[in-house]
Amino acid sequence: MEKNKLKKLIDVSAGRIPADVVIKNCKVIDVYSGTVSEGDIAISDDLIAGVGKYHGNKEVDGCGRYAAPGFIDSHIHIESSYVSPEELGRLIVPHGTTTIIADPHEIANVCGFRGIDYMVNAAKGTALDIKMMLPSCVPATPFEHSGAVISSEDMKEPLRTGKLHGLGEFMNFPGVVGADDEVLNKLLAAKNEDRVIDGHSPGLSGNELNAYAAARIRTDHECATVEDMHNRIARGLYVMLRQGSACHDLRNLAKGVTPSNSRRCLLCADDCQPKTILSVGHLDNSLRMCVEENIDAIAAVQMATLNAAECYELKDRGAIAPGLRADIVLLDDLKDFNVSSVFIEGKLAAENGEYRLPINKYDISSTKGSFHVKDFSKEKLKLTINSDKAYAINILPGGVVTSKEVVTVKRDEDNNYIYNREEDVVKVAVVERHQNTGNVACALLKGYGIKEGAVALSIAHDSHNIIVVGVNDDDMEFAVNELINQSGGMILVKDKEVLESMPMPIGGLMSDQSGEYVDEKLRNIHKIAHEVLKVNLSVEPVMTLCFMSLAVIPELKLTDMGLFDVTQFKFISIEAE
Repeated sequence: MEKNKLKKLIDVSAGRIPADVVIKNCKVIDVYSGTVSEGDIAISDDLIAGVGKYHGNKEVDGCGRYAAPGFIDSHIHIESSYVSPEELGRLIVPHGTTTIIADPHEIANVCGFRGIDYMVNAAKGTALDIKMMLPSCVPATPFEHSGAVISSEDMKEPLRTGKLHGLGEFMNFPGVVGADDEVLNKLLAAKNEDRVIDGHSPGLSGNELNAYAAARIRTDHECATVEDMHNRIARGLYVMLRQGSACHDLRNLAKGVTPSNSRRCLLCADDCQPKTILSVGHLDNSLRMCVEENIDAIAAVQMATLNAAECYELKDRGAIAPGLRADIVLLDDLKDFNVSSVFIEGKLAAENGEYRLPINKYDISSTKGSFHVKDFSKEKLKLTINSDKAYAINILPGGVVTSKEVVTVKRDEDNNYIYNREEDVVKVAVVERHQNTGNVACALLKGYGIKEGAVALSIAHDSHNIIVVGVNDDDMEFAVNELINQSGGMILVKDKEVLESMPMPIGGLMSDQSGEYVDEKLRNIHKIAHEVLKVNLSVEPVMTLCFMSLAVIPELKLTDMGLFDVTQFKFISIEAE
């Protein structure tokens, strides 16, 4: 800070000179003491000068509204919103979010540091402050081909310079518990620079959880039960109550929040699509749900602000206090959490649901052309099964976990799988798109329900190869080729005709269009998938499919290298006998 800026700040704080902006007549939430007081908020340049009685060159009437610190989403993947960083800022700032901790894990697995650099530069084009983490698992596992490799040695420079805020969620929890050599190198790359390390430890307990916590991994957003939550808090981790588009853990975990442990709880979305934001909001909705679950309103606000700031060592924000960033949210009440106005660094960033500041879109050309598919044809979609019994990936309701199901199959004279319309079992394939390997792996999917055509995506966690499901090889082949031609995204076909599609030219993961465009496209994709292709109404046709290759979530998944049993941590044959 320059000396003249500091002098001005002190003079405004002391009341010797008028503030640049004063938000008058507020109920100011003091997240330090858990109280509310009435007063004015004085702003000098981009900082809070004081709370009390002030006059300013510009005065805004708070109309008795509650003033809260700007909300901080403690863990989110921008790519999973299907929009660019600039567009996500436009969508969520009106809901009171002023800072996010973003893990560009998805685009890093497609484009490596080229993708991370795009995200960092694009983040500068929005008033939303995006703290970018360094993805820890690129590739996510050795069981699929990704577009890049980021080694422990590669991590040292961006962590040393502070270009990236910390180390993203450490999904390789078996590697941490087992003290794998390269895992230790990655952890030390962050620890030696005193950087925050995010966690991901589903199912760990006892001494294994102790081992994970001993690495001083800071957080976890994968708690399935209140017991999981309490076990992690007891070991010094912050626990995130996740409420996004894919995973809805908040109401369940809220039952474990107490006055004694609430300061170790954070709020996050993880994955949040425009449909969710436009219909129910972002952290404002999470706060609403916290209060509905009988969490004290001020404690909930702490979870969305001060707790996250302390966890991620953001010492310049998280509260309304002199000398901190002037990130301020005006709320109508502490029940519905309707956001009236949002100030970011002292500027009015959003009002009555509308984003008010300029957006500067960054060039996406560095992330285009992310498709390198070798020798693909429908011949590679043949699925040979040397038994009447086969393992199928069985979709379980309400999440991304699957089970390993034994099904009876029809076969031709060459033992190739034949689709049976009377059975809810179809062929699914993953087509490698990064390294020109020519890999195509096929398996069976149960519970998706499709009866016509095919669906193909270039979003397939975590390496984001092409995943396609369909009732015949002709439509599946056509869908894959058309998907490549449109620079990735999503496509629905029937009888070798495109029914609906959404191009996603940013790494095959994100649209370069508005959130409203993406929302409209997704709604139509869902409608056609359910009504024309007959995907089960209980299944979210896009998000469900894109997680069927995620080889770190039990029980059975498919990568470009084959059918993978997550519980055994090995590839298996499709034959059940």
